[in-house]
Amino acid sequence: MPELFDMKLRAMRRDRAARTGPELFLFERVFADCLERLALVNRRFDHALLIGCPDAAWAGRMAQIAGRVDCRDPGPLFAAAAGGSIVTEDAWDPPSGAYELVVALGTFDTVNELPLALRLVRHAMRPDALFIGACSGGDTLPQLRAAMRAADALSGAAAPHVHPRIAAAALSPLLENAGFVKPIVDVDRFQVSYASLDRLVADLRAMGATNVLVAKAPPLGRSQHGAAKAAFAAAGEGGRTTETLEIVHFAAWTPPKG
Repeated sequence: MPELFDMKLRAMRRDRAARTGPELFLFERVFADCLERLALVNRRFDHALLIGCPDAAWAGRMAQIAGRVDCRDPGPLFAAAAGGSIVTEDAWDPPSGAYELVVALGTFDTVNELPLALRLVRHAMRPDALFIGACSGGDTLPQLRAAMRAADALSGAAAPHVHPRIAAAALSPLLENAGFVKPIVDVDRFQVSYASLDRLVADLRAMGATNVLVAKAPPLGRSQHGAAKAAFAAAGEGGRTTETLEIVHFAAWTPPKG
């Protein structure tokens, strides 16, 4: 099966964000939400795994809920800063039954074989262990998508500018098929206003979240870039355009022993 995402490019994008200083407002929202959900579980975990660590301080902030936290990230620089190691979620050799808690933040929406990635996480977990995380959902960045369609209209051909996203309704069956039980999935939609399309793209770049599709879109020409910027501006008012971000949160357990 052809790969959808370029894993080397994904690592490079995350490394670029690490070098220039990552934009953390979205990551922080997701991480803080997960910490709140974990506090409700009212349980201290012995050994946890954090997948996706753009902020090296996250592992330390998990100390109240986990005695030991291992960190892994697709980006070598993020992984090194967190004292962890690199991971490609559908192509790693996890230790069997090592973790009571796995937290996966912001990377599973750019995995080529998501069912395999979920099975590997399940393999790494003990009985009665919690898997919790979040990733971008299917309805995120509608204004950016519309702007790219306006650019493509000038060339007369659609190009792969923006990633396909995971539908929230698809996650529960995927988790169950991977061997998890009691899956819960919900969606957090929130809005951010931007003065320009270029400002939005700069934020995405600083998140390591720009295009990493194997099928490369040709660079926008000057007229296409102008059409995209105009479409983005026309969707707003008062000199600012509101973009919607959709975050899919999920949680599931491994079956208890016996």
